[in-house]
Amino acid sequence: MSLAIDIFLWLIVAALGVTAVVRSRVLFRSGVKGGAVDFLRLIPRISIGVLGSGFLAEVMPHELVSRWLGPGTGFTGTLLASLAGALTPGGPMVGFALGAAALKVGAGTPNVIAYMTAWALFAVPRLFLWEIPMMPARVVWLRVVASLPLPFLAAWAAMLLGKP
Repeated sequence: MSLAIDIFLWLIVAALGVTAVVRSRVLFRSGVKGGAVDFLRLIPRISIGVLGSGFLAEVMPHELVSRWLGPGTGFTGTLLASLAGALTPGGPMVGFALGAAALKVGAGTPNVIAYMTAWALFAVPRLFLWEIPMMPARVVWLRVVASLPLPFLAAWAAMLLGKP
């Protein structure tokens, strides 16, 4: 399955490249240059995140994670995972590394899905550093309140669909 996804993604890149070269060689060169710069900037960060998740999984207290976020923790585990996700600062290298490490040490899949959903929707540091300064506070808080059930719904849907 992973190989099929890789091939599909490379086909999309190839189609975009052909589209760019047909429109203009300058556009194609600009796209290659921009992509290469992003690639070189992101590869070290992705590597750090992958290695970091391995180290996190080793140093995380396995018993504590299993007890509070394990598969049998129900609503309490989902609530704790959602709160942890909302309070996790940082970008994808932090959030995904913590989620992957939690899975490795015994967290339940629905709870990790709730964590990732809350992290993506509610990152409290992002709310105060970016959203409220850029948008009316009323809009931000309406979005937050409207999104509150989503980590729980995502965890519930994961339970219905089975363990991914």
